[in-house]
Amino acid sequence: MKLAQRLDGVKPSPTLAITAKANELKAKGVDVVGFGAGEPDFDTPQAIKDAAVKAIGAGFTKYTPTGGIPKLREAVAARIQAEHGVAYKPSEVLVSCGGKHALYNLFQALLNPGDEVVIFTPYWVSYADMVRLAEGTPVLVQTGPESDFEPTPAQIQGAITARTKAVIVNSPSNPTGAMFSRRTLETVIAAVKGKDILVVSDDIYDKLVYKGKFENVLDLDPSLREQVAIVNGVSKTYAMTGWRIGWTAGPQALVSAMQKLQDNSTSNASSIAQHAALAALTLPLEAEIEKMRQTFDGRRKHIVQRLNAIPGVKCNEPSGAFYVFPDVRALLARKAPGQAEPLGNDERFVAQLLEAHKVAAVPGSAFGAPGFMRLSFATSMEQIDKGLDRLAEMVKSLG
Repeated sequence: MKLAQRLDGVKPSPTLAITAKANELKAKGVDVVGFGAGEPDFDTPQAIKDAAVKAIGAGFTKYTPTGGIPKLREAVAARIQAEHGVAYKPSEVLVSCGGKHALYNLFQALLNPGDEVVIFTPYWVSYADMVRLAEGTPVLVQTGPESDFEPTPAQIQGAITARTKAVIVNSPSNPTGAMFSRRTLETVIAAVKGKDILVVSDDIYDKLVYKGKFENVLDLDPSLREQVAIVNGVSKTYAMTGWRIGWTAGPQALVSAMQKLQDNSTSNASSIAQHAALAALTLPLEAEIEKMRQTFDGRRKHIVQRLNAIPGVKCNEPSGAFYVFPDVRALLARKAPGQAEPLGNDERFVAQLLEAHKVAAVPGSAFGAPGFMRLSFATSMEQIDKGLDRLAEMVKSLG
């Protein structure tokens, strides 16, 4: 069977693959420490679960409007108004089956063949492939730990061409946890303002900030409203990854085009999950969110300290999200026990870490950053220590 060529350049998600491999080993009784998952290890708050049960009992189990139930779209708009001072009509909000679905619809609705999308590297694994699936061209702007993974003004300005259609801003970032400074956001604004360029503000980690204050481009320049699409969801903040609710708020023409696409693909997101998301956005859950954030913060400090104590490993301190992105380039010239050749690259490094030491991490190459690896600290302190003990043992064993 001859399959669609559009998939030829697209790889399966490496983060999902690593998590699946770790889960497979665990199911066989292997004691694996999993640092791959990009989801909170906390349970969804009880009040949200109760709202879902209530929705089922009340019979809210039918189709909803494609764009989402009106109250949820209103709640999203109200949240953006309260937090960023920018007003959106409910019709300018589209509820999708998770933030990933929202981004996929956005690029399908926005891009024509050859349109360029500026992506700052390291980047979330799906950005570039989503752009390619929409027949766009990813323009990768390389950053590194020396700048705390922020692009320079010259890099931002140099990436903009006559074919640029969008710039993605993911701050705090997956995979680095880095948060863009106000200067960087201002440079992005200056580079796109008045042009036919959309800023895709992926704000999914906006509530998981440990250093500084979360800001997006609309906080700095509300007049940019017609050039910004805010993508967010309930997955990270409310520990609701499996509920699959995300949204986009943006210019009416874009949101309407995305809805047309969604009309003919998934239609509405789960009616029950939408009612759960409405509860998440409207109930007083600040104390539970803060408790999760503080727990993540304690793990963040601990894992960075422990990683930097391992010879040959260097790790910046993330400002947000729940990932660290240690640099292991200094270790790649070394050999694993019994091996004739050096490890050579991050993919072999993490393969050795999993196979010989039963620790699952994601290679930095998956995020466009060879020589690094991503560890999620959305796991218990006990598991963090066990995993880092094993990493230290591996490093010690390298010849």
